[in-house]
Parts: sequence; C-alpha cells; structure tokens
Amino acid sequence: MRTAPTILHLDMDAFFASVEQASKPSLRGKAVVVGGLGPRGVVATCSYEARVFGVHSAMPMGQARRLAPHAAYLVPRFELYRSISEQVMRLLRELSPLVEPLSLDEAFVDLDAGGAARDAETARLAGAKLRTDIRTVTGLTGSVGLAASKMLAKIASEAAKPDGLVLIPPGTERAMLEPMTVRTLPGVGPATGDHLRRAGITTVGEIAEAGEDELVRLLGKAHGHALYAMALARDERPVVAERETKSVSVEDTYDVDIHDRVRVGVEVGRLADRCVRRLRASGLSGRTIVLKVRRYDFSTLTRSETLRGPTDDPAVVREAAARLLDSVDTTGGVRLLGVGVSGLADYTQEDLFAQAAGDRAEESAEQPETEPAEEHRPSPAERRWPAGHDVRHTELGHGWVQGSGLGRVTVRFETPYSEVGRVRTFAVDDPELTPADPLPLVADAEDGAGQPSSGPLPLPASLPKSWSGGGGAAATSRP
Repeated sequence: MRTAPTILHLDMDAFFASVEQASKPSLRGKAVVVGGLGPRGVVATCSYEARVFGVHSAMPMGQARRLAPHAAYLVPRFELYRSISEQVMRLLRELSPLVEPLSLDEAFVDLDAGGAARDAETARLAGAKLRTDIRTVTGLTGSVGLAASKMLAKIASEAAKPDGLVLIPPGTERAMLEPMTVRTLPGVGPATGDHLRRAGITTVGEIAEAGEDELVRLLGKAHGHALYAMALARDERPVVAERETKSVSVEDTYDVDIHDRVRVGVEVGRLADRCVRRLRASGLSGRTIVLKVRRYDFSTLTRSETLRGPTDDPAVVREAAARLLDSVDTTGGVRLLGVGVSGLADYTQEDLFAQAAGDRAEESAEQPETEPAEEHRPSPAERRWPAGHDVRHTELGHGWVQGSGLGRVTVRFETPYSEVGRVRTFAVDDPELTPADPLPLVADAEDGAGQPSSGPLPLPASLPKSWSGGGGAAATSRP
C-alpha cells in the first residue's frame, strides 16, 4: 500500500435529488424523493430533508410515501443526470488520467498518476479545489475522501458526507478502523454481519483479533482471507481507468401484472429496441441475447441464446428475444421484463440469421411501431407528463410537471435561475403545452425569462457548511 493519501474517492451528495432541487427553486430545502412512482416503484435517491423521516434508497415507494407524505415525488431525468455526471468526470480527468467511475455520481481518482498530489498536504489541496470546481461548474456539492487505498478513501468520503472532505493519514488507518462496525468493510452485508455477530464479532478490531484462520472457518477461504486483510487496512487494488462493459440491458417493472401474452410479446420487442439503441450508443455489438422474466409469484426466469457472431441489428435482437419468450410460461402474469446483450465486441459480424432477418428489418422499419391493445394503452398524462419532467408553454415559458391525472396536468413555471414560480393547471392535450429539454443548472447568459444570471445556484438552506479534516477522520466531527 502506498505511503501517501493520494487515492481520492468522490461521492456526489444525494445526486439525483440534489439535481432536482437545484433545477427547481420551489424544492430547495424541501424533502424530495426520486424513483419509480408506481405501486411497485422504489426510491432511487432522496434529499437529506427526506432522510430525516427515514426514507432511503432502495425503499419501496409506497413505504416512502407513508413516511414522508408531504415530500415531492419525482420521476428520474437520467439524461440530465448523465450530462452533469460527464461534467464532473471531466473535472476528475483534469486531475489524473486514472479515473475509475463507479456510477454516475461516484468515482476513484489516482492523484499520484497525474501529479496532482504527492503527500498529504497536496492531496488535501487537490481535494478542496475539486469540490470548489464542482460547485462552480454544476452548482452541486460532493464529498471527498483521501487515503492510501481505495477501501479507506471510500470510508473517508462516507464520513465526510454531506459536503465535506476527510483525509486519513497513512499510519493511522488501523486505529481509525478498529472501533468501527463490521458493516463498514466492503462485502459485509446484513447476512455476513449477522454471522459474525453470532460469533461475537461486531467491530473491525474484533475481526483482526479473531485471526485469519477463524475468519476462514466462519466465512470460507476467499471471503475470510479478504475480510482479514481489510481489517488490517490492507488494500492493494489499483485505480483502473477503463472498466470493461460486460453487458448492456434494459428492463421494466409494471405497475399491474401483464396477463395478455400478445402484450408481453410487444413489450419484449420494445425492450429489445431500447437495448439495441443503448448498445449502438456505446459503439458495441454482442452475440448473446438474454431475456429476463419475473412472474406474478416473484420467481425470476432467465433465458439466453448465443448467435454465430456479434450483432447490433434490432431485428436480430427482437427475433432472438421473441424465440426466448416462446420457452417461458407467463401464465398467471408478468411483473418485470428485461432484454440484454452480452458477449460484447466493438464490431459486428454478419451471420446467416442476421442476413435472413435483413429483409424483414427493412420492411418493419417502414411500418409504425405496434401499439398495445387499447385497454393497455397508457394515458396521455402517463406518456407525456411524468412528475418532475420539463415542459414549455408558448406564453408562460419553461416549467416542470408537479402532477397529472384525470385529464389534467399541473405545472409550476420556474427555472434554475428564477424565483419560486407560479402554478397553473391545463388539459393534458393543451396544444400550447409541450415536453421540453432540461435547462442547465448553471446559467452562463440569460434564462428563459430574459433574466441575466451566472455562477452556481444557492444550496438548500438546510445543508450544513462544508468542513474538512486534515488530521484523519477522528480529527473532525460531523456538523
């Protein structure tokens, strides 16, 4: 393990919810929950104001609504999140060529590889500058952890939340880890934690005291060896700039079980097309088509078919997915469907199956996409007006959907750079109201109302001021 805290871990604070608060003045300082809003939806993330009420990510949306009925519940805007994530990742790559993204809002950086840091002081300065640059460019906040290993840097960034910086000086790692719960270590989930607790092990220090042989006896060879090394603060994993994509997939969970076999087939076709669009956007092709079906009783079936060569032909993927569906019994209803492609390559290879599908693909490209049966067709509000998404009115300008139903849609007209806006309600088919693209969070010139604006947006009033610790996690206290 290195001798300087030059591995940085960045974790954006409540990323999706913070983006929504920054783009909607009326939600700043309020409880915001982002995720699937149907009966089977789950929380993707929530603001710190919502967490006070016990809401957390991966919670069923119904439970979140019971805990925080007053919160704003919004459908994710992933394209906006991705664009902001790209801005953040560019800032990280200015620090070092070795950036390992873990998700849209999280990444490791090897500061030593880019010459951005060589010791504790230069690492702290680099982390502080990064947080300032992120705030300037995006208007958002991120928490930074600095340490001599990836494991410790991630632990440090968690201790820094929200909007903070924690640096763990080399030589203090074991003393810092010893009193922490075993769940602090990567790979220790509820089941492993309970298993260790029954053996009388509840802290990281007690893992080290138990010894490697005892951990291997309790958890098996691979897990026991790895956990013992982590308890001793040993982590030699390098920051890897390119993480190979192993598969591309899409899936949908349905609010009501689908019983109509024809509609199941239509949905599989739609998912196959979406999967291919994502595949092509990444410049990839694949040779193994995978179908995932979760039935009414929560049993999940996976079927796959490997082609003669990689393809990115939508007709080929659709037909393969349809054949896989033929082997699945959907009697009783389907609650989730997914289509994926694995065995990825950066080229395509024509095969007999693809050639045979070519003519049919050309014909189908000229035909409109098959609609589901009338009784399953989503309402105009469901298609066009998801809660939280952007709209534009020909007279009132830019706004966002607060809610829709019963043939009406309620819109709040405001922008990231305006004051809290007014609310109006329209018919869902009002010709003057149309879906719109999101506005940038930080304005460089003028907003939609002609108001000059520049620089970062104000943070929600309830977030604490930033703090940093230069002497290790134990040297600071969270606000």
